[in-house]
Amino acid sequence: MRKNGIYNRFIKRLFDIVLSLLFIILFCWLYLIVAILVRVKLGSPVLFKQPRPGKDEKIFDMYKFRTMTDGRDASGNLLPDAQRMTSFGSFLRKTSLDELPEMFTILKGDMSFVGPRPLLVKYLPLYNEEQHRRHEVRPGLTGWAQVNGRNLLSWEDKFEKDVYYVDHISFLLDLKIVFKTVAVVFNHSGISSETDATMEAFTGTKSKER
Repeated sequence: MRKNGIYNRFIKRLFDIVLSLLFIILFCWLYLIVAILVRVKLGSPVLFKQPRPGKDEKIFDMYKFRTMTDGRDASGNLLPDAQRMTSFGSFLRKTSLDELPEMFTILKGDMSFVGPRPLLVKYLPLYNEEQHRRHEVRPGLTGWAQVNGRNLLSWEDKFEKDVYYVDHISFLLDLKIVFKTVAVVFNHSGISSETDATMEAFTGTKSKER
């Protein structure tokens, strides 16, 4: 296992700080443009905040540009994702522009550029022992699962790839994931699962697979 190597303990964090700060400075104009468009097309608040489990399952707040409206039914309940997703929101997800605010989370140290994606807090009790290992490293803006199927993968396949990453962290693997991420974003591949606008909720791994 390489999660305790020099690269992961020291060099990876240094890269995260330098690159996230550089990105924020160089693309501050893009943040402003996207924020204005989100405010005009989707309303306020511009940012979507949600608690997520990070390294060692420590909870942090993750921010994204919002991609859905607050559309509700006659009873006041939020409509399904597919009905609240606009063409503009879909564009933000396909281009990953909704992820831009996560650069600040990387700079702060709650996330890394590369690592298992931070999921919902409510999933924590549902993981089996092996799946919990995805939290042994900082969560990432992109990861091994995201460049190998993204939302088209089953949850079990995603978690298997997350744990693979934990056990094989290296500079070369991170570099490979970054380059593959660029290709995935430009190809707009794996944004949605086959049965939902984003991804079905995780309800736990079947006992025979645990």
